[in-house]
Amino acid sequence: MEFLPTKIPDVILIKPKVYEDPRGYFMETYRIDRFSTGGIPQNFVQENQSRSQRGVLRGLHYQIRQAQGKLVRVIAGEIFDIALDIRRNSPTFGEWVGIILSAENRQQLWLPAGFAHGFYVMSAYAEVVYKVTDYYAPEWERSIQWNDPKLGIDWPLYNNEAPILSSKDVNGKPLAEAELFD
Repeated sequence: MEFLPTKIPDVILIKPKVYEDPRGYFMETYRIDRFSTGGIPQNFVQENQSRSQRGVLRGLHYQIRQAQGKLVRVIAGEIFDIALDIRRNSPTFGEWVGIILSAENRQQLWLPAGFAHGFYVMSAYAEVVYKVTDYYAPEWERSIQWNDPKLGIDWPLYNNEAPILSSKDVNGKPLAEAELFD
């Protein structure tokens, strides 16, 4: 596995070693010793999976308490994945990283606690699997406005059509009004 820091060094892109032959392929998606050496010495307590159709945008989500680090990968389809630094005292506060994750490229993205996360489905559908470092706590879940102009996220919207959003995401707050991490 390769562990590659992104423009926000705390967000790490993981490229697996894939072993292919005429039968198919094999790869390790998680191994605690390699992840620790790669800068991700975390214990994961929960794994989630979602399926969404093209045009669905989920995010930008975080938990203000019981903050979750997330290890994200795609097992079907393709997404544009976003990590937004919402740690007020961070030198990269308000900056974001956008990475295309797909079943084809088999890459994973690590977002530590203190980041908001979101993704947009670029393929006909996508299935996303992510491990988290703390349990889901809906009472602490928050959403930042996906299209806050101050963030300047260049979402690759299909045919420039408005994304499909949940009511939670329609009501997301601009970064300037959101509860944030110190």
